[in-house]
Amino acid sequence: MLEKLFQLQANGTNIRTEVIAGVTTFLTMAYIIFVNPSILQAAGMDFGAVFMATCLAAAFGSAFMGLYANYPIALAPGMGLNAYFSFGVVKGMGYSWEVALGAVFISGLLFLALSLFKVREWIVNAIPLSMKLGIAAGIGLFLAIIALKNAGIVVDHPATLVTMGNVKSLPVLLAAVGFALIAALSSRKIPGAIIISILLITAIAVALGLTEFKGIASAPPSIAPTFLAMDLKGALEMGVWAIIFVFLFVDLFDNTGTLIGVAHRGGFLDKEGKLPRIGKALIVDSTSASIGAALGTSTTTSYIESTAGVDAGGRTGLTAVTVALCFLLAVFFAPLAGTVPAFATAPALLYVACLMSMSLKDLDWEDTTEFVPAVVTAITMPLTFSIAHGIGIGFICYAAIKILAGRWRDMKIAVPIIAGLFVVKLIVG
Repeated sequence: MLEKLFQLQANGTNIRTEVIAGVTTFLTMAYIIFVNPSILQAAGMDFGAVFMATCLAAAFGSAFMGLYANYPIALAPGMGLNAYFSFGVVKGMGYSWEVALGAVFISGLLFLALSLFKVREWIVNAIPLSMKLGIAAGIGLFLAIIALKNAGIVVDHPATLVTMGNVKSLPVLLAAVGFALIAALSSRKIPGAIIISILLITAIAVALGLTEFKGIASAPPSIAPTFLAMDLKGALEMGVWAIIFVFLFVDLFDNTGTLIGVAHRGGFLDKEGKLPRIGKALIVDSTSASIGAALGTSTTTSYIESTAGVDAGGRTGLTAVTVALCFLLAVFFAPLAGTVPAFATAPALLYVACLMSMSLKDLDWEDTTEFVPAVVTAITMPLTFSIAHGIGIGFICYAAIKILAGRWRDMKIAVPIIAGLFVVKLIVG
């Protein structure tokens, strides 16, 4: 049955290799079951319900990818968009988390429509590479400032906006140790570096009395507080469409980049550099985003950590199905997730931020009209505490500079259209 489903022999692999690859991928991305509930709890959502939604959304998306698209690519609620969900949409703009879930659900449906009607390629190709790189780095910097805030390293200040926190406090010191540990373990190519750090810092915090130990395993918590709690009517209001666009826009490029990146690492691309069955993979991604919103979590997306499983020999969907089974088993560890303090997950956020910021190295630093808008996009996101504002100001900057430099022909028509829409949004509010 497994041979028929996944074509193991044709892909030069076997059950043992695929299972090991799946467990490896799970270990590299399991931090999300601790981090995502912590981030969405800041939006007023029930921790236990989000924990369940996170595990179930990851299990559904990964299993769907494995069984339908037959790729060793795992899915889970994405970093960056979960922070935008809580700190941008809910706390920043004042919308309820139910409306935010509705926006995620609708963005998933729009993503599905774009994939089915093959509009995705036109949109992806129309956006300049420099803007894609700037957006990726900007989301990383957005995560970084949240991480530094959660760790207590950066605090607010009435005169300078932000300043250094109490670096002598134990939580700050433990967060610093956790970050150094993640970087060191990752340098040594040790799978699960992030989750090892989270669990170790949590254990030290429990021993020092800095956090309450709530147990390790129990019956799964109820998902009822978030299940089908999305407010679709509220999400369809005029002011929320910009939010839906951001969820869609970021998810679109994040998924495309992740799929191509993992496929390149695994040698799945054909002679023309295209990914076979990419249509199926995109249908999985878009459907998983909407299913995740229905369960009660922010956008579910493909994980670049899947490369760890590919490096371990994963070549088929059995790897992704193994990841799905691991996430299903994880639902019994809600007490452990509730024990983890914010300063233990902050290093994970900061490390992911560092990885995302690497995209800036690929900018064309000789072309002012390309790197300036990208850098403006990147630094505006954390400083306005909004991914949406960063994207908007970046596109406006890009279009304006190209036009004034007499290089408007460099732009595809989609760019000035997007810039114009953001201008209207900034004026109208």
